[in-house]
Amino acid sequence: MAFASQNSLRHYLKMQYGDQTFKGLYHWNFFDAAVLIPYFAVMILLALYGVHRYTMCYLYFKYKKNYNPNPPNHFDELPRVTVQLPIYNEQFVIDRLVEAICAMEYPNDKLEIQVLDDSTDETQEVAAAIVARYAALGHPISYIHRSNRHGFKAGALDAGLKVAKGEFVAIFDADFVPPTDWLMKVIHHFAEPHIGMVQTRWSHLNRNYSMLTQIEAILLDGHFVLEHGARTRTDDFFNFNGTAGMWRIQAIADGGGWQHDTLTEDTDLSYRSQLAGWKFKYLPEVECPSELPIEMTAFKTQQARWAKGLIQTSIKVLPQVFRSDVPRRIKVEAVYHLTANLSYPLMVVMSAALLPAMICRFYQGWFQMLLIDVPLFTASTLSIAVFYLMSERELFPKTWKKTFIYLPFLMALGIGLTVTNTKAVMEALLGIKSPFVRTPKYRVAKKGEKSQAAKYRKRLKLAPWIELLLGCYFFLAILYTFSNRNYFTAPFLILFVVGYWYTGLMSLLQGRFERWRSGGANTEESSPKPFPVGV
Repeated sequence: MAFASQNSLRHYLKMQYGDQTFKGLYHWNFFDAAVLIPYFAVMILLALYGVHRYTMCYLYFKYKKNYNPNPPNHFDELPRVTVQLPIYNEQFVIDRLVEAICAMEYPNDKLEIQVLDDSTDETQEVAAAIVARYAALGHPISYIHRSNRHGFKAGALDAGLKVAKGEFVAIFDADFVPPTDWLMKVIHHFAEPHIGMVQTRWSHLNRNYSMLTQIEAILLDGHFVLEHGARTRTDDFFNFNGTAGMWRIQAIADGGGWQHDTLTEDTDLSYRSQLAGWKFKYLPEVECPSELPIEMTAFKTQQARWAKGLIQTSIKVLPQVFRSDVPRRIKVEAVYHLTANLSYPLMVVMSAALLPAMICRFYQGWFQMLLIDVPLFTASTLSIAVFYLMSERELFPKTWKKTFIYLPFLMALGIGLTVTNTKAVMEALLGIKSPFVRTPKYRVAKKGEKSQAAKYRKRLKLAPWIELLLGCYFFLAILYTFSNRNYFTAPFLILFVVGYWYTGLMSLLQGRFERWRSGGANTEESSPKPFPVGV
């Protein structure tokens, strides 16, 4: 009993806080304050975004009964629909896209298909020939080529609208393959006169191509299942995703039309249109297959564009949201939605302060560290696991447990993206403009298929080397934790090492992997210095 008493929590607390033996040995100093105050401030902010993820999960399930997949009304006579296909240097996928669109079930006299081509390479000839072939077969398809990329994708969509004949417009990016019944499943939801946009869920043709595409798919599933699901069921604002959706053209006009002052013109228009009074609808049961980026460089390019664009949109749109008379909960949710990518520069600050903070806190003891760190860890990091596990459980109720295998790699990849996404976010905050950089599509769906990635691969920049250096920094941090027997922190730090080394090495060596597979150098490489490559 005496032994048990000595090891009780009361005894531990007495030894930690009542024992004055070492009182005065340690005092706070300026260095500790300069390290720990920013560190904990960042941790608290990240925890707030983590709590929001828990909130999304809660709202999704609480209001699950609010969703009705069936349109309440149907058109007596089908309205005219324009389908827009914005493309830019998409020679590998344009034939697949046009074939899928022309196979859609909709009366030809009510349908118009526009191929909006801003290409600067041989895609022009390929696309024009494909359009001519399908037009000769009787399909209502036309080819529109611009001699300049003014406004990029937003400019192309706006140019197409000026000559569009439809009352509604469906938009598909080049890497999407909509099913034949997509238009018929979507159009009748517009029989409700207040519906301005209907978004459908992305599925993935090449989900099983690699570890990278598996993780990308899980990331997108979380967005389309829980984020869109929770927001639409609680009547909050949510966004058109740029593709696999249909607009009422009047809702575009009332929102101020397509504008190209942000890199996420879809989210920008979505908020402006909803502020104008239009309601949006999300149909998770209607899938539209698409292609995921198969290379790290392409994935990072895509993520950086989305990160920068959302921050640009937040700067532009949030003042309008705050001045509007929409409910406060919509305003709060808009802040979380549009500013979520601020977590990337916050992660950089936390990364830089982590090792100094560990050194400063070495003498605090386990209890004090756990008392602070466990709640923050639960709010910020554990919320990521819960969020994506719940989304996969909704989509794949029989196989969702496989997600546990990918979770550590998903978290590591998210950490690895902090360098490129932080650069993108800071450019947005500083008002630095950049062109719309497309995500390359290679028409690769299955393992073992040879990609033609070299055609559009980008040249090396500084980011992969920074990622490798950060990985080394955290590897040293792991060695420090083991030297001080602080084993609790080591698994968390391993995620940083794996994340930074994975993104850095994959960016640097992606081209070499392709060369090794093909048995030699690719002569179609667009860069005069093909290896290594990166973002």
